[in-house]
Amino acid sequence: MFEKFKKTEESQQSTGMLEQEKPKIEAERIAEQTGSGSEIGIGDLMNKRAKLEEAIDYVGLMIKSLKDKRTRLVKEIEDESVDIQNLKEKLVKVSEYIEEEGRGIRDLSNKRAQVESQADEVGALISNLRSKLASIDSVVEGEANKVKAIKESRPKS
Repeated sequence: MFEKFKKTEESQQSTGMLEQEKPKIEAERIAEQTGSGSEIGIGDLMNKRAKLEEAIDYVGLMIKSLKDKRTRLVKEIEDESVDIQNLKEKLVKVSEYIEEEGRGIRDLSNKRAQVESQADEVGALISNLRSKLASIDSVVEGEANKVKAIKESRPKS
């Protein structure tokens, strides 16, 4: 068991030791030096302490992993929030465009109604003028017939 820790110690010395790992190495050295301490249970206590330190380190890594995950989630949520805000702004612009088009269509409809009303007025004027012209035409035709009748009734010389 200590051989495993010795290998770890050697690799850590070559790559540089972290502050968290120093207590483990010291505990291993003490356990090796106190071979006679095993008889009274000190070695077992030191092994338990080393295992607890490993468990604490593992929990620390888990906490760091959870913090990293939370940070990623916060960033993703912020990104989604920005995307949703952009979509909302676009939808507001689309809504404004639709309202503007609706106003334009209403204006065109009102103008069409005015033109239609004017066309009806013009149609009524034309009809009125036709009837007046027809009346004038009938008067002129009547007068032409009278003149013709007078010409025919005169003696021919």
